[in-house]
Amino acid sequence: VPEKSVSLRCSPAGAPGALPPGGYRAWRERAARDPAGFWADVARGWLRWDSPFHTAWQPGDTAGSARWFLGGRLNVSGKGSRPRIPRGDLTCRLANTLKKYGIQKGDRVAIYMSVSPLSVAAMLACARIGAVHTVVFAGFSAESLAGRIMDSGCKAVITYNQGVRGGRTIELKATVDEAVKNCPSIKHVFVAQRTDNKVHMGDRDIPLEEEMTKADSTCIPESMDSEDVLFMLYTSGSTGKPKGIVHTQAGYLLYAALTHKYVFDYQQGDVFGCVADIGWITGHSYVVYGPLCNGATSVLFESTPVYPDPGRYWEVVQRLKINQFYGAPTAIRLLLNYGEEWVKKYDRSSLRVLGSVGEPINKEAWQWFYQVVGEGRCTLVDTWWQTETGGICIAPRPSEEEAEIVPAMAMRPFFGIVPVLMDENGEVIEGNDVSGALCIAQPWPGMARTIHGDHQRFIDAYFKAYPGYYFTGDGAYRSHEGYYQITGRMDDVINISGHRLGTAEIEDAMADHPEVPETAVVGYPHKIKGEGAFAFIVLKEQTARVDHIKEELKTIVASKIAKYAVPDHILVVKRLPKTRSGKIMRRLLRKVITEQSSNMGDVTTLDDPSVVKEILDQAALEFLSFGNVEGLK
Repeated sequence: VPEKSVSLRCSPAGAPGALPPGGYRAWRERAARDPAGFWADVARGWLRWDSPFHTAWQPGDTAGSARWFLGGRLNVSGKGSRPRIPRGDLTCRLANTLKKYGIQKGDRVAIYMSVSPLSVAAMLACARIGAVHTVVFAGFSAESLAGRIMDSGCKAVITYNQGVRGGRTIELKATVDEAVKNCPSIKHVFVAQRTDNKVHMGDRDIPLEEEMTKADSTCIPESMDSEDVLFMLYTSGSTGKPKGIVHTQAGYLLYAALTHKYVFDYQQGDVFGCVADIGWITGHSYVVYGPLCNGATSVLFESTPVYPDPGRYWEVVQRLKINQFYGAPTAIRLLLNYGEEWVKKYDRSSLRVLGSVGEPINKEAWQWFYQVVGEGRCTLVDTWWQTETGGICIAPRPSEEEAEIVPAMAMRPFFGIVPVLMDENGEVIEGNDVSGALCIAQPWPGMARTIHGDHQRFIDAYFKAYPGYYFTGDGAYRSHEGYYQITGRMDDVINISGHRLGTAEIEDAMADHPEVPETAVVGYPHKIKGEGAFAFIVLKEQTARVDHIKEELKTIVASKIAKYAVPDHILVVKRLPKTRSGKIMRRLLRKVITEQSSNMGDVTTLDDPSVVKEILDQAALEFLSFGNVEGLK
């Protein structure tokens, strides 16, 4: 079955147009000075309301309790946005099928599907009837899927019989079958056909397309309160358990649509090409909700950058005449190794804006993207944002007319985003040419409202470190000109090919091996993936089975989390560097990997400093030195 790159078209109503007189600076200053007034005006002009809101912004009594557009009612699948929904009959038939099998407003539905018009329709069908969708990336293991289903209390799963990616067939239904064995909340599994192959169908399995043909092609949208939950999306934290990030209706939709319009200079009739998977927040905000709210044609990309060859992206650009192309630095770094000929083989004259997402882009990849792909004529926006922020927070555009773009720098905050840098004492760092912890000083409509089932964890994760501010977990540098550059994570979270992953998740998975009592996983700079995972392990006893144990550990991580989470390297050591209280000093392990062992910083709390030399000696036996680690940048 050929892997597809298709486009969803909406009616051409489009969103409100150009920036007002005074442009970027005027909107940015007003959004910071008068957030309630600014967002009230934008929301009235941008969204369609069943009932108007009476209060644009309620700050709340405690951190993380801001609410937006109180009293307002809408439905994001159609009435909340200006255009009609794409393939409306598909969405409505699917919505009616869900209702027939007892899915109601407020119920949670897991979506475990590859990128396709039907998977987008599944998201919109949930939104249409007021159900809460939680999309799980179709590369996650059965155990990861089960964990998310149980945490969210899903009532149903929507999946395909199989998926197709990179020339491989992926057994989606089999993974769901394995997952739901341990999920008593699941009443039904809706199974669509992506391939012609038969799969086992049990008592709770429902052939989706067959049921949809019987369903009515119209479905009146449920009128939802602005602050009702739209979706949950799980993301990694610094502890082992993934967090169910909760986004609500109006604020999220408005922020996704506004950022899509102004960061990418979307114009009516443009073809917008975001090649992200719907299992990630980028797919939610810039494949589905943002573009469709603005009446855009949105491209769905099911394949990989190098299948069937490294020209795949650019063939799609030529064929669909894509105007904005939004992808990950990992893919760009991969493709530049194949040379320029695969790019230049195809006509890219339709491109006007290029975008980078998921991790900071390095200068070499930025220049190749700009000069080779964009022919030095396209605007390139390096965007910074998170699952929790709902949409882009810092990017080179929007800006004043013809304002400069500095390579590999996110640069300018979006309307309503007020970034600050904090020092280690929790004080705001003033002035320019400074670095610190990146925080945001005031709420914005697109921000997450809570972590499902654990609001205290939400407060602790984002508002406790710097009271009164949202802490992003990232460090940043503010240049002489006042532009922002993201310098990377400040906690135990690594970014592998644009996917955030807590090192504790990998460690928890490896801890299941009976011969491995201790593990420590840290990130290291990787030429292609941005960051890779490096695992240090202690064995219970000396054994000749070291290589076998390493392979078993990799298999465990792949089965418990996903293949992308498997450590690139596993080094057996006698012991790990610990403080006198027993805490592993991962900071030292990161320094050891990157050959900064001569600059260890403060090691006064280290129980036995000789452990560092032990690890270096062990590395010398395996790699000669850490400089020879494959992929190390």
